[in-house]
Amino acid sequence: MDFTSIACAALLALPVVALVALAHRLGLLYQLFHKVDPQSPRHGGELVAEVLKAHGVRFVFTLAGGHISPVLVASEKVGIRVVDTRHEATAVFAADAVSRISGRIGVAVVTAGPGVTNTVTAVKNAQMAESPLLLIGGAAASLQKGRGALQDIDQLSLFRTLCKVTTSVRTVRDIVPTLRKAIATAQSGTPGPVFVELPIDVLYPFHVVQKEITGTRSARGLRGKVVQWYLQNYIRNLFAGAWDPQDVSPLPVKVPLATEDEVQRCAELLSRATKPLVLVGSQALLPPTPAEELREALEALGVPCYLGGAARGLLPPNSPILLRQNRREALREADLVLLAGAVCDFRLSYGRLFGRGATIVAVNRDREQLLRNSDVFWKARLAVQGDAASFVVRLARSLPGYGCSGEWLQRLRERERSKEQENREKAAIPTEQHLNPLELLQVLDELLPPESLLVADGGDFVGTAAYIVRPRRPLAWLDPGPFGTLGVGGGFALGAKLCRPEAEVWVLYGDGSLGYSIMEFDTFVRHKVPVIALVGNDACWSQIAREQVALLGSGVACALHYLGYHLVAEALGAKGFMVGRQDRERLGSVIRAAQDSCRGGHPVLLNALIGRTGFRDGAISV
Repeated sequence: MDFTSIACAALLALPVVALVALAHRLGLLYQLFHKVDPQSPRHGGELVAEVLKAHGVRFVFTLAGGHISPVLVASEKVGIRVVDTRHEATAVFAADAVSRISGRIGVAVVTAGPGVTNTVTAVKNAQMAESPLLLIGGAAASLQKGRGALQDIDQLSLFRTLCKVTTSVRTVRDIVPTLRKAIATAQSGTPGPVFVELPIDVLYPFHVVQKEITGTRSARGLRGKVVQWYLQNYIRNLFAGAWDPQDVSPLPVKVPLATEDEVQRCAELLSRATKPLVLVGSQALLPPTPAEELREALEALGVPCYLGGAARGLLPPNSPILLRQNRREALREADLVLLAGAVCDFRLSYGRLFGRGATIVAVNRDREQLLRNSDVFWKARLAVQGDAASFVVRLARSLPGYGCSGEWLQRLRERERSKEQENREKAAIPTEQHLNPLELLQVLDELLPPESLLVADGGDFVGTAAYIVRPRRPLAWLDPGPFGTLGVGGGFALGAKLCRPEAEVWVLYGDGSLGYSIMEFDTFVRHKVPVIALVGNDACWSQIAREQVALLGSGVACALHYLGYHLVAEALGAKGFMVGRQDRERLGSVIRAAQDSCRGGHPVLLNALIGRTGFRDGAISV
């Protein structure tokens, strides 16, 4: 065959190839082998619910909207509890809390447009806290995007820098594989949020979508008939193969692990150290290593430990290796520091706290976090990209009989006792007005039961509480994480209490942060979720005012009022208490009364009027 013949054959084949490609794009080829049932009452929301159920999801947090109604209705039918909140950010915060506490994917479902945009801060907070969660967002029909549909915006662009995956489902048959992959991605590697957009036409039944897209008028003229055919084909392709059997079970989750050589190298470094320290960060509490197994490993090593973020409570309050005070001094003196999921960001002064010549071993799933500010203020002797918890467990097993220097531990314990005695003395000093917050928090700490869980939502008051109030068990302290987001309290408490109904859940609020989620007391009441909020009411954005006034000579925009927040809670159906200086001698009685009301099934807000102390002078606000 000569060149001319080949060229002619190629030219003749081009239209055929183009037609096949067009048929594929229109879904005509797929429809040849997969049926469409126009009479089926089923809808895409049912597939969403099946996937969530198969992944062990027990709660879906939401704020209702027409774009997502099929998901909510179907979830309820399969036994998933649908919990509606008063703000979409709260729904995401609640899903975040579920992920952290249960180890299963937390799920929030929000409606299109403003419903999606309202979640942005909460999603960013989850990303920075490395919390896996699934955000499902409603959307305009794919065919109507960019045509002025109700609440139609480019939602995927909003989340591309915030989520590990952002994707939009184009056909009903794609719902199951898209959700399975997104959930596995959220939980694998360095965990984080994922966003799946579900356009309204993949969620409602065939007859509803057909009516909305094709209308009721008959097509006229050639152009009208072509458009009508295109729309009918679009709908048929949308539902082709929709109800074919699909695997809804979870995909494998991939967790990076240290090598045996890395564990052995750390063991050798630790065995030569005389003043070692371990800093455990939130990441060490991620699945799959159980918290109890990590605790046993730390106790077996016997190395003094500081716990940060979600790791607070990993060791019991009376553990001989647990330290909370004087961290800066201890880091200056340590000759080896193991960063188990802890990061050298602002929380560790960017790595400037380590002593000269100290050996630093860093373990983190995320390479960027692993080496944050390294070669600037610090340098790791050993940097391990892997799971911190399993690393510590394997390290302990590789050092049977290892014992940390008793002299080093005793020195740190003596400083700990001295600092805590100093705090008790400060708590006994009356403030100029109202209650001393240290005394209030010490009374609370004495009355917390073993099965308690603390949610931290605030600045100055919560910063004080971190040094006074002691979590009683692992995963019993929830704070926003490195993003420092205010407003997490309502959602975190909601998710925490639903996951651990037997726990006494306390939200430690500043009076500033309370403003973000006080309306969620309506949610607590409607859904019978009894939690207790303790509000440190000092009528000020104190963490900001402390530096602003000292450096710039003005308290502008920092002043609040001593308001009756307990009355707001009562108006929403909860129980309210208020304490001030006149109640100093009966603080314990009031807290017990709040606990009794909570055990009786009532959400409670305890409005504590507090004065100002110098306890946190020098604490950072930027």
